[in-house]
Amino acid sequence: MCDFVPGIELSRAFYGEVVAPLVAGVPHSAALIGPGSEVLAFDTERSADHDWGPRVLVFVPAGMVSEAEARVAGGLPERFRGFPTVFDYHGERRPGVVVVELGVWLRERLGFDPRAGVSLLDWLSVPWQRLAEVTQGEVFHDGLPAGEGGLAEVRGLLRWYPQDVWRYVLACQWRRIAEEEAFVGRCGEVGDELGSAVEGARLVREVMRLALLLRRRYPPYAKWLGSALMRVPGSAELGEALGAALAARSWRGRQEGLSAAYRRVAGLQNRIGLADRLGEEVRGFHDRPFEVIGGERFAAALLGRVSDPAVRGLPVAGCVDQLSDSTDLLTSPARARAATAAALGLGA
Repeated sequence: MCDFVPGIELSRAFYGEVVAPLVAGVPHSAALIGPGSEVLAFDTERSADHDWGPRVLVFVPAGMVSEAEARVAGGLPERFRGFPTVFDYHGERRPGVVVVELGVWLRERLGFDPRAGVSLLDWLSVPWQRLAEVTQGEVFHDGLPAGEGGLAEVRGLLRWYPQDVWRYVLACQWRRIAEEEAFVGRCGEVGDELGSAVEGARLVREVMRLALLLRRRYPPYAKWLGSALMRVPGSAELGEALGAALAARSWRGRQEGLSAAYRRVAGLQNRIGLADRLGEEVRGFHDRPFEVIGGERFAAALLGRVSDPAVRGLPVAGCVDQLSDSTDLLTSPARARAATAAALGLGA
């Protein structure tokens, strides 16, 4: 086994030294995008124990897939820098080089091709993880024929939500906090510290997602959520507050950590200017002795600045990640699209 190098670095060299010469003369784009911890730059030595190694997606015009596949199959070495170029994954053999037409790949991963336009349902039915996988990673070469639209165009289209869609998703995230922010104290007040801890952990996750969304980052799935937050500039204090909430042994300590975190994300929303400024201090929950930020205030302020009538008409339920935690749903574009359309009343 060779010394570990990040997967993007390994795949960049693999494309330049091996794959590019094999497809020379064939119009193509090449990248490391899609699934895999290395795409989001979260891979470590542990990642190399399965489905990891030199990988490249080669996108070619529809009529040239067979030719490019034949060239790759005829010249691909068995190993590159000590790593196999075909992987064993749960009993399945997967080649490190995949040749495919760009539109086919996009429809398989997202459920639509952004080059034909991105509808409101498109934006709200694609999981954050999938959007991150397409817009992060690295493009090694972008040479598809002019007029077809290449990877740079696709990634630019999906880089971030339109302003009103962003406001809507943020408002729905604040609504999720508003729905449960008083429960940490209420559970603790009746002696249910276990229930309070569960509620605290749920709210920590929602604040983490909110912080990433405010920073124009698509939140990754659970395994990498904390890693993603810690890479955001200025997140150390927020992480400390959330860590204190999780580590607390009493509901009052839990509430204290969450309150500090709420103040930080409230301040961040005020600074980015998507809605009218609101007070950043926590307050009592009606006449009960529980501290809350009043997440509904921030949701309302965001929705009040939405001008797109289609977005204004949506129920405040959210995108597919805010509607469901089901892995089977989130990893199936067809199911994710159908569930989102049904929940929001949008035509599929």
